[in-house]
Amino acid sequence: MNVSPIMPDSSPHPVLPPYLEALNEEQRAAVFHSGRSLLILAGAGSGKTRVITTKIAYLIREQGVDPRTILAVTFTNKAAREMADRARLIDGRAGFAILRTFHSFGAWFLRRHGSLAGLDSGFIIYDDDDTASLLGAIMEGSSRGEVREAAHHIARAKDYFLSPDDPELTLIDHRREFRRIYRDYEERLAKTGNVDFGDLIKKPVEILRNNPAMAERFRSRFKVIMVDEYQDANVAQFELLKEIRSEDTYVCVVGDDDQSIYRFRGAEVRNILEFPERFPGTDIIRLERNYRSLAPILSIADSVVNHNEGRLGKTLIAVRGTGKKPVLAFLPNQDEEVMFCAELIEEARAKHKVVYADWAILYRTNAQSLGFETEFLRRRIPYRVVGSLKFYEREEIKDALALLALLVNPRDEVAFCRVVNKPARGIGAATVKRVVNAALAEALDFRTAAERLTPKVSAKAHVGFEAFFHAIEQGRATLLASGGTRGAALAEEAGEDEVEVDKPAKTAPRKRRGTHGVLKGSHKREDLIADEGLSVCVVTLLMESGIAEYHLNRDEIAGNQRISNLQELANAASLYHATEAGLLDFLEHIELDRSPEDTDANDPNKVTLITLHNTKGLEFRRVIMTGVEQGVFPREDKRNEELEEERRLFYVGATRAMDQLYLSTCALRRMYGHTMPMFPSVFLHEIDREGLRIVGDPPYAFSKKEYEDYDEYQD
Repeated sequence: MNVSPIMPDSSPHPVLPPYLEALNEEQRAAVFHSGRSLLILAGAGSGKTRVITTKIAYLIREQGVDPRTILAVTFTNKAAREMADRARLIDGRAGFAILRTFHSFGAWFLRRHGSLAGLDSGFIIYDDDDTASLLGAIMEGSSRGEVREAAHHIARAKDYFLSPDDPELTLIDHRREFRRIYRDYEERLAKTGNVDFGDLIKKPVEILRNNPAMAERFRSRFKVIMVDEYQDANVAQFELLKEIRSEDTYVCVVGDDDQSIYRFRGAEVRNILEFPERFPGTDIIRLERNYRSLAPILSIADSVVNHNEGRLGKTLIAVRGTGKKPVLAFLPNQDEEVMFCAELIEEARAKHKVVYADWAILYRTNAQSLGFETEFLRRRIPYRVVGSLKFYEREEIKDALALLALLVNPRDEVAFCRVVNKPARGIGAATVKRVVNAALAEALDFRTAAERLTPKVSAKAHVGFEAFFHAIEQGRATLLASGGTRGAALAEEAGEDEVEVDKPAKTAPRKRRGTHGVLKGSHKREDLIADEGLSVCVVTLLMESGIAEYHLNRDEIAGNQRISNLQELANAASLYHATEAGLLDFLEHIELDRSPEDTDANDPNKVTLITLHNTKGLEFRRVIMTGVEQGVFPREDKRNEELEEERRLFYVGATRAMDQLYLSTCALRRMYGHTMPMFPSVFLHEIDREGLRIVGDPPYAFSKKEYEDYDEYQD
């Protein structure tokens, strides 16, 4: 495509339409660019969405490009709608361009041309649960976890455009039987006449490759192809891009290699790193002016990500100018970390009228929200949890609490019905109802009622009841004989390499020290180490009942997260005595946490609790990045490319902050029911200390070039 910019070379002060006048020099250069393929390397907060939407409208409005020949794709429906809406505001004809997500484009293609692959236009798109159900019929005798793992590996194989016979399939799953499972799944899926999400990309590529005439039609149709968030593209999506592009097609991709953080979803950072090689003659325009964050924040983010080798390189420039240095707080333990955050928020509100909505607390895993939720509820600080349920609303936590409830009240009908057949023990709903009715009629506990009904239930149900009540008794026994060494049992249940280290929470009603005192004083580690306490009971119940294994086996990724959440509950229980009174205190404390005085549910003025992965695309005035410790962020098992992705995750988190950034790291953290020593994250060692305001008591290995008391860095 050969088009010329509307900016005349001869005029030193060209007159531009208002929608172009608002752009900076680099943004305008990207909009005006024509001819060869273009990579717009857009740093965080650099206005990339404005550039890509303006470029679409510019091509239509000023260059006369037929909007029907423009294809623009991105990764979320929200982003696609925003792109379309913004472009239409400049020129209404932009509504005739194809602006879609990759998957919706694939579905659009298959509805029209799927017959070339034996598909009827009325096919159904299978989700993860549908895929697992289909695989369950193929993998008879396999556990739910094995089925979920196979489903996950098949999805990854399709992301990498690998077929059952592809030699490189061993990179996804080296087991010989996986090829057979994948092949059988594809045959079974074909017989249903339906597709899964991976097929929405993979099948269009196959159709285009097998039908040259069809491919030529598409290549001649699309004169302009634009891809937003290109760093999130997987291999199959790149293959699709190649198939619908001709030599004359103008290809423009927008992305940031430093924000590629979705490898676990199949995103391949090499797509953007190698784009100039795959499309020879590519021009690169860097958008380095950041309109979001102050300069000291960007300096911290850059200093960490600059340690990555796999990047194209850029340096962000803070348009908003300089500001306060980010704060690095060294704290004794995660309880003080939670209070540190709460006090920051409360004091900023009291002294400077800073609203709750200005704050975001970032953490590596969902399970880390528990401590903040507990403390915020106690202090009546309104909050919202983004991207997940609140801690006590999660299925696995409700299951664990139901088991604990039965220890103190063997007649708890709700708890009994929730977990008696979870995991499945051959006890049908009708049998459960009969036991409940018998217990209510004669004022019996459920075990006694079940034993009396033994002659009237199936042998399978009888065995199931015995197994369930045995598990309850095993948990009860730990209250009578507290102690033991099973605090790390959940880690063993999931496998050392699978459990992600997360940050436990403080739930015990204990004497609270103000953050001022914590940062000024020094404390012996042995004084802060708590024994396992009630956590032994929690872990025993979770394992003996099969609840831990049940949730681990849900699928490879979600199962590990559920185990992390259950471990977090055990961590919280470790602060209570392993007695019936301690258990009652624990459950009462949780119940009070779950039932606070209701605040306005529609009030948007709330602190945001959010994982680092979920922050992408968001921004907040004040950000606290918590748990910046080795083994937590990054995890100990991260090496090479995975460690580089963790650095990018740090970069994404830091660049969410507009005005102030805080980093917190702890000397001690409860994990697996024990309090363990922690060490500052490698990322903190990669930051120039001159760019930080350090508070607290750094470990000896982290030499403090600058030290300030807590009082000295508040506004």
